[in-house]
Amino acid sequence: MPRRFIDLSITLCNDVVSDPPFMRPQITYQTHHETMPEARHFFPGVAADMMPGGEGFAAVETITLSTHNGTHLDAPWHFHPTMDGGARAITIDEVPLDWCFRPGVKLDFRHLPDGHVVSAAEVEAELARIGYDVQPLDIVLVNTAAGTVLGQDDYINTGCGMGYEATMYLTTRGVRVTGTDAWSWDAPFSYTAQRVKDTGDTALIWEGHKAGRDIGYCHLEKLHNLEALPAHGFTVSCFPHKIKGASAGWTRAVAMIDN
Repeated sequence: MPRRFIDLSITLCNDVVSDPPFMRPQITYQTHHETMPEARHFFPGVAADMMPGGEGFAAVETITLSTHNGTHLDAPWHFHPTMDGGARAITIDEVPLDWCFRPGVKLDFRHLPDGHVVSAAEVEAELARIGYDVQPLDIVLVNTAAGTVLGQDDYINTGCGMGYEATMYLTTRGVRVTGTDAWSWDAPFSYTAQRVKDTGDTALIWEGHKAGRDIGYCHLEKLHNLEALPAHGFTVSCFPHKIKGASAGWTRAVAMIDN
């Protein structure tokens, strides 16, 4: 049976705005001729035109980035030192691979205003609308308004976020990997900061992330192209890069649909 692949990852690059200025990656590109000094470390006296093909050595890129640049999977350790009510939170190299290749379901919240905090009732209503019952270890992806403004200056302030009760609605049903096309699983910080200022309630900060204290889970951030997905009937692959003791790992998130 033919299988269709849908790329759900953003492209890591210098030019597209996908993070605040202080967090953006930096990629330095070297051409085949520019790496000849490195080649001479191994092959003294060899010139670029003497290399096979006569075009120098190798193209190489040097990248400075955070584990939270690009499309990535956050481990429970990112959210809090503990999970599951007090156990040590697992790091990205400890995330079960079984969590990362599972049936997917998409919740379409593009109509919700920027900064809105999604409730459990809204998750339940959306699942009812698409006619789907969440199963343990399903990967639940949230399509927000942020997906269409990647690269624009207001990307990090766009889209809705998943609150504590919405997150717990999913994790109490066995979901262990979620994802969003927004900069964060939670509502944009600019809106949360105003709510904290108005109420004095600091528990509102990262409430969706902090739900991992009660039930450990992972989430994907800065996904892309979720609009191309059906509501369900696809498989998600999101294996993270294996980084010792890290809070996140980059992933080439992909959806697969058997036609």
